[in-house]
Amino acid sequence: MALSSLALVGSMWVGAPAGQADEGRHRGVVLCTGASNSTYDPPLGLVPRETRVRTEAQYTCTIAPGRTVPATGSLDGASPTASCNGLSNPRITETVRYGDGKRSLIVYDSGTTTRVAGALDVSLSGRVTEGRGKGQSAQRNVLLALPRQLPTECLSSGLQGNSGHAQLEVKP
Repeated sequence: MALSSLALVGSMWVGAPAGQADEGRHRGVVLCTGASNSTYDPPLGLVPRETRVRTEAQYTCTIAPGRTVPATGSLDGASPTASCNGLSNPRITETVRYGDGKRSLIVYDSGTTTRVAGALDVSLSGRVTEGRGKGQSAQRNVLLALPRQLPTECLSSGLQGNSGHAQLEVKP
């Protein structure tokens, strides 16, 4: 199950100071981390197929040096070839709502899935098209440990969803 959330959501484990990126006026960095829960329709199996992905995230975001706010992220989209082994060419949109009343609309148009030392890293890349950070690049990653063998759900009914820890970075 850890495998599927990864394929459709993304996060690296990096903590760095972040600057302000507010409504596209300031060109600093926004760094958000937190829990991420995804569902897949149809469930992920061994054979790649088009899959709708929906994800809800609970972030803590650094929006300026020493200033953090809670935020929520809602992702919705599709991958034309998703499976228990990963995804390709995702088209996913994320709306981030910050605790200070601001928001960001992010369109992810590329993604990769990589196995690294017993873990699966899914990375989504795109741009902020509206709100805080407008015009800046966005990178979202998820890193989850993999079981030694594929979950049995991949062989039968399929993986319906998964949870993980996400990192979202918006930067010039």
